[in-house]
Amino acid sequence: MVKKIIYRDITFINFNLKKINILFKKKGLFVFPAGPTLANMEINSQYHQSLRQADYVFFDSGYFVLLLRIFKSLNVKKFSGFRFLEFFFKYLSKNKDKKVFSIDPNLKQSSINREYFQKMDVKKVYSYIAPIYKNSNIVDKKLINEIKKIKPDFILTNIAGGKQEILGLYLKKKLSFKTSIYCTGAAISFFTGQQPPVNKFFDYLYLGWFIRILFNPKLFLLRYLSAFKLTQNVLREKMLIK
Repeated sequence: MVKKIIYRDITFINFNLKKINILFKKKGLFVFPAGPTLANMEINSQYHQSLRQADYVFFDSGYFVLLLRIFKSLNVKKFSGFRFLEFFFKYLSKNKDKKVFSIDPNLKQSSINREYFQKMDVKKVYSYIAPIYKNSNIVDKKLINEIKKIKPDFILTNIAGGKQEILGLYLKKKLSFKTSIYCTGAAISFFTGQQPPVNKFFDYLYLGWFIRILFNPKLFLLRYLSAFKLTQNVLREKMLIK
C-alpha cells in the first residue's frame, strides 16, 4: 500500500482512518490543499513553500486523487478538511478541557463558530479576527502574542485557502512551543450552516465541489474551472513513492 507520495517536493500522506485518534495527539502544521490552489502553485511560491514545510499534507482534492489513479496508477484515498473536522469535533466532544484557538475571517463568522463550539460544550475556545493578509508576506505579531499567552492545544485557521497555509507556516516558525495547527479553511462552515450542505455522502463521492457550485456559482465556478490545469501538471510530473 502506498503510504506517501512526493509531488513537487510536497509529501502527501495516504492516511489510514484507523489511526485517526492518534492523529489528534500529533503536533505540527496540518494542511489540506484544494485542487485550484494546487493547480496554480507556480504563481504563489509562498504557498508552495508552506506545503513543502508542513508536517502533514493530506489528499483533500478529489480531482487530484482521481488524476493520480487514472494517469499514475496510484491508489490513494481522499481525506478532506471536512472529513478531518468531523472526526476532530467528535474528539473535542470527549476532550472538552482542550484549548482551541480559532482564527476567523470576520466578526460574524467568529460569533457563529463560537456558538458551534458552545453547543459541543467546549468551553476553552479563543477567537481572533484575522486582518486582510497579503499572500506574499504574512506577519501578525499581535496574533503571535495572543497565542503565546493562551498556549492552545489546537489552532484552527478558518480563512481562505492559499493564505491560511502561509499563515500556518508563519505560526509554526514563530511560536516557541509545539501545538497543532489545522489549516482547514472554510470547512467549519459546512458544520455551522454557512456553506452549502455538504455531508459525508457527497464528500465520499467527491461531489463537494459540485454542491458548492450549485449553492453559489458566481463564487465557485471559476475557481474550480482553474483546477483543470492540474491535469497537465500531474501528467508531466514524476511521482516519488514511499
